Amino acid sequence: MNTQEVQAYVRVAAQLLDIPMAPDRCDRVADHLGRTVQMARLLEEVLLHEHVELAELFVPAPFPAEGELP
Repeated sequence: MNTQEVQAYVRVAAQLLDIPMAPDRCDRVADHLGRTVQMARLLEEVLLHEHVELAELFVPAPFPAEGELP
């Protein structure tokens, strides 16, 4: 997709989701989406063998209460 097509997609998606989208915001969202697509394409190029397992789900430790030291 070229820049104009991505921007058109963002405008239509925002309209369908009833999200207000000023033109400058549309440009920023389209730029971010384009960068995300580039990152996804890089990840898709990584060859994973059958024995490679997915990482476990990350669950952060609870935030310490005030006055507690970690």
